[in-house]
Amino acid sequence: MTDDKFDLIIPPGVPRSMIYEIKEQYDVEVVMRKRQLYFANMEGDTRELLAFRGTREVVEKVQEDLYNRLEAYISGTD
Repeated sequence: MTDDKFDLIIPPGVPRSMIYEIKEQYDVEVVMRKRQLYFANMEGDTRELLAFRGTREVVEKVQEDLYNRLEAYISGTD
């Protein structure tokens, strides 16, 4: 078994409550990651974004959970 850590970038605009809930539910830490942006008027700008960091298995579960939570939030079914 390996101790490699993986990051899942949190899309800008995700409600803080979701970030807190996922942090509490899964074995992940919230970290800052510098990323270059390639859209709209931010072409090539480097920004610090939040990310969940954990093992691959856990980050994959977080990704699915976050997607489902965001989908429910956007559709108003949360």
